Amino acid sequence: MKLNSTTFRIQAIISLVLIFISTYLLFSQSQEWIVYNTNGKLIKCLAQEGKYLWVGTYGGGLVKLNKSTGEIIVYGKWNSKLPDNYVSAIAIDAQGNKWIGTYWGGLAKFDGLNWTVYNTSNSGLPDNYVTAIAIDGLGNKWIGTSKGLAMFDGVNWTVYNTSNSGLPSNSVTAIAIDGQGNKWIGTWDLLKFDGVKWTVYNTKNSGLLHNGVTSIAIDGQGNKWIGTNGGGLAKFDGVNWTVYNTSNSRLPFNYVKAIAIDGQGNKWIGTYGGGLAKFDGVKWTVYNTSNSGLPDDWVTAIAIDGQGNKWIGTDGGLAKFDGVNWTVYNTENSGLPHNYVLAIAIDGQGNKWIGTWGGGLAMFDGVNWTVYNTENSGLPDNYVNAIAIDAQGNKWIGTGGGLAKFDGVNWTVYNTSNSGLPSNSVTAIAIDGQEIKWIGTYGGGLAKFDGVKWTVYNTKNSVLPDNDVTSIAIDGQGNKWIGTENGLAKFVDLSWTVYSILIYDNDYVTAIAIDGQGNKWIGTLGLGGFAKFDDMSWTVYNPWNSGLPGYRVNAIAIDGQGNKWIGTEGGGLAKFDDVNWTVYNTSNSALPDNYVRAIVIDGQGNKWIGTYGGGLAVYREGGVILSVEDKEEFKGNPQKFSLYQNYPNPFNPATTIEFEIPERTNVKLVVYDFLGNEIETLIDKELEAGKYKLNFNSNGLPSGVYLYTLKTPKSIQTNKMLLIK
Repeated sequence: MKLNSTTFRIQAIISLVLIFISTYLLFSQSQEWIVYNTNGKLIKCLAQEGKYLWVGTYGGGLVKLNKSTGEIIVYGKWNSKLPDNYVSAIAIDAQGNKWIGTYWGGLAKFDGLNWTVYNTSNSGLPDNYVTAIAIDGLGNKWIGTSKGLAMFDGVNWTVYNTSNSGLPSNSVTAIAIDGQGNKWIGTWDLLKFDGVKWTVYNTKNSGLLHNGVTSIAIDGQGNKWIGTNGGGLAKFDGVNWTVYNTSNSRLPFNYVKAIAIDGQGNKWIGTYGGGLAKFDGVKWTVYNTSNSGLPDDWVTAIAIDGQGNKWIGTDGGLAKFDGVNWTVYNTENSGLPHNYVLAIAIDGQGNKWIGTWGGGLAMFDGVNWTVYNTENSGLPDNYVNAIAIDAQGNKWIGTGGGLAKFDGVNWTVYNTSNSGLPSNSVTAIAIDGQEIKWIGTYGGGLAKFDGVKWTVYNTKNSVLPDNDVTSIAIDGQGNKWIGTENGLAKFVDLSWTVYSILIYDNDYVTAIAIDGQGNKWIGTLGLGGFAKFDDMSWTVYNPWNSGLPGYRVNAIAIDGQGNKWIGTEGGGLAKFDDVNWTVYNTSNSALPDNYVRAIVIDGQGNKWIGTYGGGLAVYREGGVILSVEDKEEFKGNPQKFSLYQNYPNPFNPATTIEFEIPERTNVKLVVYDFLGNEIETLIDKELEAGKYKLNFNSNGLPSGVYLYTLKTPKSIQTNKMLLIK
């Protein structure tokens, strides 16, 4: 058959794409961390770019929002080169590059594909806390930090501070550039810099009522509008000052955090606690949570798009206001109800059950989040301290308001009023081989519940060393190991053995895990550290004699290879293989907080890590696997390597991918966008011969064509799939 030129070009393009993808496979790395938290609604800055809005959050990373569809893409330390999840400032240059300031990670440039990070170690940036960014007519970036002002022309850095310039304070809070190229800089004074001369304005020599400048905007007439930290709003025309505050105007609050000016010259003023105000030069209109769709009265950022819509960032989320209607947009990557995660359990279907401090209970199936709290369910209290799942799949949930059993439909609550539970503060739950529930309480000791009868053990009727029970573990012989605030107890057949650990005068046991050899691994509080007990001798690990990153150990989990995963209070997460220590913290990994409160390991080897303030993290060396692998049963082995078309296709939001392998081999299945950028590694491990199914969830991805590639040492196959939202 003779090919015409058009057909040849199309085939050539497809060949180039596939060659690019095959080459890319050799260098790509799987995503090892995923973070879920509520910080996506803590908006700190906004930048407008065509059909997209870029949203900087406090702990939730950088969010790219499609304003038409509401679809979001979240960039964080866990899936990009963003140096910090706390984004403080965003500016976009004429080439479309995004310049992103962070609280602790310095400055990043993102061109949509590649990241370049500038910090105090590799550039002239004076501090890694970037507070403000502005770009002048020549493309120079002016960067405010807590240690001075920097100008970056793309090659050279020039730093201005109190030692070498007229800058009155090194703490720069705001930057705006007027039509003449003058830089207006907010510090604990206001100043103008024309490139040579510095002019300072403060409460002593101007009409400013407060020296703490928080925001600056310049209108079409060149007037400077200056927001202050407690002194209200000031207008400066170059000669005269006009001040607006709660005493002489309808400004709702004197702490002005953000200012934007629309095409009609209206000033939109965000206050920190008083909501949003519109000022047309004569009339004030105030919007707050009581009289509008504003999600929170703490307004942190304002952007105005080409259609005149106002985009308002708050401490409670993002809203669009078109002058009549309010629309609230989701900027979070999860439905986690609270960032303080206290407990995690995984059921037989792989669903994660997550207990939080004040936010209730969440269930995550890998795609959808379901939240249970005191308002929408029978959960007796929103403070969930412990979760255990029995053989029938019932969830047993320990709270500050008693014990709850949830069978997926019905709730049964046990408390001190209707049962033998000795205290409503349930701190630990374990279920033995006979399905008996062992329940630790705060103040009431230990309870045994067989489904009918309650038996209570406390300091008065047993040798339990303390009535504050912190942890329970059951070994292979059915012995119960009970951690308390005053030592460790072993209970078997009505016989008690109490161990006074006295690790640096500390008997406060916080966590217990038992390995395959029956060794007990015990976490303690204070200066206690981490201990191993083999029923004969004790081995103590602490920061003095080992790689343990903190003295206080809150959580312990043991993986299939016998590695110990240890959560500490302030020191992050540690892995211990009995010889070597590996530490993960907020500085060297995507761990969102160094206070680790809970750890559970799923069937794919993913570590689910609950933190006390940073939300939930998932970590797996070699790449997180969230899809549920299913090997089909059939007669005989496949005869060849086969990658089948996904179904459904098109899909939204999830689809199934099937493949066959004729022999035991290493298998890697990766999803890419059509440009060859890696989206997710679905599996990367050795498998037996057989037919397999994997689920892929689009997880906030935009509509479009995606490619999935199956790679083995003997075969590489690629198919296309279409996501339509």
